[in-house]
Amino acid sequence: MAKPIKVGDPVPDISLPDAQGEIIRLRDFQGKKAIVLFFYPKSESPGCTIEACAFRDAYGIFQDLGAEVIGISDDSVAAQARFTTNQKLPFLVLSDKGNQARQAFGVPGALFGFLPGRVTYVIDQGGIVRHIFDSMLNFKAHVDESLAILNGLASTAG
Repeated sequence: MAKPIKVGDPVPDISLPDAQGEIIRLRDFQGKKAIVLFFYPKSESPGCTIEACAFRDAYGIFQDLGAEVIGISDDSVAAQARFTTNQKLPFLVLSDKGNQARQAFGVPGALFGFLPGRVTYVIDQGGIVRHIFDSMLNFKAHVDESLAILNGLASTAG
């Protein structure tokens, strides 16, 4: 596994398929939008559904702050498509089937490495990681933390 990404590091240049199988490249957002990138263990699991729906419910606020929300798990494209449809997710959900993104970011595993970690990264428009939040059980705090950081970035940029 790669050395974990830290605040101040540039975002790794990863490309993964979304729920429709289209390849999404993180660097394509650079200079256009901030990114809130959240890694979650498993589509449709109770905690991941709570987290994704919290991001869904706050999506308009993220958009108003100039940020795109992107969820990533190692579920298949088909599983991501079901999750996106079932939960009415308006944001990108990417399939990291080979764990290339998880490894590039150095996302730790939880529960002795048996369960993939739940970590959220706030990345500014320049592609620099500005905040990292790691909590397996505080699902909604991933949204609250991200919004607080984006509000701070917006006030310093303005």
